[in-house]
Amino acid sequence: MWIPTEEEKIGVVICNFRSPICQALVLEIGETVQILEKSEGWYRGFSTKKPSIKGIFPVSYVHLKKSTVTNRGLCETVVPLEDPIITETTSTLQEWGVLWKQLYVKHKVDLFHKLRHVMNELIDLRRQLIQGHLAQDQTREIKRHITVRLDWGNEHLGLDLVPRKEFEMVDPDQISISELYKLVCRRHGDGCRVPVSHHLFINLKSFTYNSISEDADVFFFLYDTREAKQISEKFMVKLNKNGGPKNPEKVDRLCALFTDLSSKDLKRDLYIVAHVIRTGRMLLNDSKKGPPHVQYRRPYGCAVLAMSDVFHTITDLKEEKDFVLKVYTCNNENEWYQIHENIIRKSNTKYSAPSTNYGLIISLQLLRGELEQIRRENQAVFNRALALTRKLGFPDVILPGDTRNDLYLTLERGEFERGGKSVQKNIEVTLYVLYADGDTLKDCISLGSGEPNTSEYRSFVLYHNNGPRWSEMVKLPIPIDRFRGSHLRFEFRHCSTKDKGEKKLFGFAFTPLMREDGTTLSDESHELYVYKCDENATFSNQGLYLSLPCCKEDFNSCPNLPANLPFQRSPKETFWVSTILCSTKLTQNVDLLALLNWKAHPERVLDILGRLRQISGEEIVKFLRDVLDTLFCLLDDNTDKYGPLVFQSLVFIINLLRDSRFYHFRPVMDAYIQNHFAGALAYKELIRCLKWYMDRSAEVVRQDHIQEAMRALEYLFKFIVQSRILYSRATCGMEEEQFRASIQELFQSIRFVLSLDSRSSENLVFTQAALLNSFPDIFDELLQMFTVQEVAEYVRGTLGSMPSTVDIGQSMDVVKLQSIARTVESRLFFFPESRSILLPVVLHHIHLHLRQQRELLICSGILSSIFSIIKTSSMESSVQEEVEMMVESLLDVLLQTLLSIMSKSHSGEYVSCLLSLLRQMTEIHFHHLLNNFHSKEELKEFLLKIFCVFRNLMKLTIFPRDWSVMRLLTSHIIVVTTQFLSPALHKNFSEADFDFKVWNSFFSLTVLYINQPSLQLEALGPAKRKKVLDKYGDMRVMMAYELFRMWQKLGASRTQRHTQTQYCGKHFDFYEITKNSDSYLCESPAGEDRAGDLERDRDFIRHISHKTC
Repeated sequence: MWIPTEEEKIGVVICNFRSPICQALVLEIGETVQILEKSEGWYRGFSTKKPSIKGIFPVSYVHLKKSTVTNRGLCETVVPLEDPIITETTSTLQEWGVLWKQLYVKHKVDLFHKLRHVMNELIDLRRQLIQGHLAQDQTREIKRHITVRLDWGNEHLGLDLVPRKEFEMVDPDQISISELYKLVCRRHGDGCRVPVSHHLFINLKSFTYNSISEDADVFFFLYDTREAKQISEKFMVKLNKNGGPKNPEKVDRLCALFTDLSSKDLKRDLYIVAHVIRTGRMLLNDSKKGPPHVQYRRPYGCAVLAMSDVFHTITDLKEEKDFVLKVYTCNNENEWYQIHENIIRKSNTKYSAPSTNYGLIISLQLLRGELEQIRRENQAVFNRALALTRKLGFPDVILPGDTRNDLYLTLERGEFERGGKSVQKNIEVTLYVLYADGDTLKDCISLGSGEPNTSEYRSFVLYHNNGPRWSEMVKLPIPIDRFRGSHLRFEFRHCSTKDKGEKKLFGFAFTPLMREDGTTLSDESHELYVYKCDENATFSNQGLYLSLPCCKEDFNSCPNLPANLPFQRSPKETFWVSTILCSTKLTQNVDLLALLNWKAHPERVLDILGRLRQISGEEIVKFLRDVLDTLFCLLDDNTDKYGPLVFQSLVFIINLLRDSRFYHFRPVMDAYIQNHFAGALAYKELIRCLKWYMDRSAEVVRQDHIQEAMRALEYLFKFIVQSRILYSRATCGMEEEQFRASIQELFQSIRFVLSLDSRSSENLVFTQAALLNSFPDIFDELLQMFTVQEVAEYVRGTLGSMPSTVDIGQSMDVVKLQSIARTVESRLFFFPESRSILLPVVLHHIHLHLRQQRELLICSGILSSIFSIIKTSSMESSVQEEVEMMVESLLDVLLQTLLSIMSKSHSGEYVSCLLSLLRQMTEIHFHHLLNNFHSKEELKEFLLKIFCVFRNLMKLTIFPRDWSVMRLLTSHIIVVTTQFLSPALHKNFSEADFDFKVWNSFFSLTVLYINQPSLQLEALGPAKRKKVLDKYGDMRVMMAYELFRMWQKLGASRTQRHTQTQYCGKHFDFYEITKNSDSYLCESPAGEDRAGDLERDRDFIRHISHKTC
């Protein structure tokens, strides 16, 4: 006995099935079957490929899938319960499979092989999704890869474009047509790319030696030749004399990742530079120069690689390619500091080329994305002891929580005396970092990433050179708690090449890391004094030399030095170093420190506040919370004295966070306001200052400070609202009326600014523009203190205070509309009670602009947002009133606009707006619309307009050929709208009132509609035909019935003029249309009822087809 299935509804065939039983289906592996009934090991159902053929098949041949069923019964729809993108991939691969074979038959071999490759990738990606073992980020990335490949294949095979949202197909019935149009446009175009970080992976594979035979250090770094500066830290590799890693554990692990390269960095004239420093004898080929047990760091060679060559070779992300870097030797060690520049400039006389097949072999790979994402996706790379090598200084985008405290020190050059020697010295510099107690800080010197930190650093030695130029950079990652009180000591030694190979100390220099005022060494070159000493000198009591001046500036600050100094300065010897501080905890700015410690010098506060905007943004965001605490502490201390300057400083800091470099600190500001801000009285002064600025906008000529305050409006209101909340909590709601009155007065000032005539004042235009741009940002803050209706009334009054379109300039016109657009997109507009207040004023402005054909693109965006919100809220009762309001205000002007711009590029936006409005209209809306015309002439004009627009939609190429979803939806809305309008046509323009022009327009529309290529089901493939029939039916039949019905109602008027022959030239046959539709409908269970209706009306249709033609 056959029993209808309840749960077993859909499955996949896992083995080919053939059977001599006449009722059995023929099934192939991979087919999807829909199950209707079951009985003792057998199912009855049909293959989704051929839904009209039903039969039986064994239970064991099918793998069941979970599903949802709607409209149970003859017309039930079964959808698999799986990720929609898996379902789409499955159906797409089945469709491609047929077309793929045809490519081979048509000799499109190139596309045939490409498509096979993409199909294999999709199968593998689909398998990964089905297994369900991926993390959330990995799943998202897999879906992105799938959709890119699906869209590529559909485009190259000439299939329909699929609108998507978050990688999944959208249901056109669930979103507004305006939003659907935007999604399709986004899929059809390239879309915008979000700026991301880039990272360069470098792997040293080998160094083929031929003449060194000594240990060597290789330093890789990125160099900007245009700005002539190093832009990254160094990556250090220690090699033995055979060219392998000095540490055996690092075999195949000599790799680094240069991080945080922006798109701007990749456009710079970048080079990868490699310096090779050998460790061994003083002269490579002279065993007499120094005993073998004494080791010197000596410059050997340099290699460069242009990043432009890398980008040219590496065409795909994550593609790893090998490069060979020739190592050139320096002809004159005096030129070593710029050997890489000489090689880049190809100054051949200053370096020697290597022999053949000699150099560094590296592999490079470009990675893109956030570092954590790169780490997850390339775990094999990160498991190879990868050395992270950062940019010098902060990256272009500074992130909160990125804690660093690195001091980059460069040994630049020195000038030393010969000291009675016949030849010049071989000078080695030794660097120590010492704490206040004289102890050497352990592991605080880094020569490069990839190697552990050390406690001392020894420079390389330039042979016989009293004026050495090293230009060697080291990093000093000093703990923040040890920075104050620490200093650097540089010891200078002459390296003798005689038998003993002694290194004799002859002088030293030093510099504190932090000045007495608490600031650190500035980012610049420092000329340090050199003090004489010898091997017998003791540094156990560092106080002996720390009391001495370390440089000229230090000497000027302490003129009264004692005569008997422990160390004598060498007046003819100097030493230059340069520093770069990259710290999120320390500052080099005196004014910032003075502001944070204002209580120590309260008399300087006004002067410091006046200079706050001269402090760099990097310094302020590092101490953002401390600076804000200080400002509000000053406000509490003396509002009258400090209030205006604190307000200006707060405005400056808020606008600083609008900079792209510091935009990521906005959440830090938000967290401060919510969790740390304690200025319960601050709102009074902030409102007073803000109102004072606005009220002066009509008087002052220069309005820069007013404009800055307008741009900071969002966060000023955040502070005002949070301050009022704190005050209300502390006082149980006291002074509530005064607060509401002050906000009311503030909005009066806002309306005053917007109502001013700015046509004669450019500065006032900028002020009004800044205010309008920031105005929508304050809605969420106001909703914390006021009801939705109250906020909506404030906003309506403000928008209503703006001059009409004819009274303002074009630039302000754009700003005004942009402000309205953001109002419509705000959370406030989603509340039905606020829309009833705001929608009339919004529609008023849109109506004015459409009438004057101005700023059409922005207007279409506003309308799209409105329709999207209304579609989302379509279940609410208020929506019907809103649609009625939009019909009255917009329908006629939308039709007029479309008739004017139909052939222009941005007509698609307005078509989608019109279709959105028509789809939202119910029978009641159409009834009100048609009854509100004051005369038949007005009705006739409306009908001619809308019929003309509909005809243009079918004749002109508004939507590209592959936008099938939009074309079908448009056709559906046209036929439904025609059904609503046709009774009014018959009622008002028949019999004695017959109007040939209106009827001719109607019949032309119906004939064009029926002949649309997109509706000719005969030309569609089986899968697409089934989709169309299941969703819309054969829309040609619907329009044919409407045409026939209206033709019959025309009655005696049909014989007038030549109406009978007007449409005989159009090649369509109603009987043939319905006959074809009958057969298509029978392929779908949902269409069986429709097919029965067509059979009953067969004679009826035959009659009208013969009658009309």
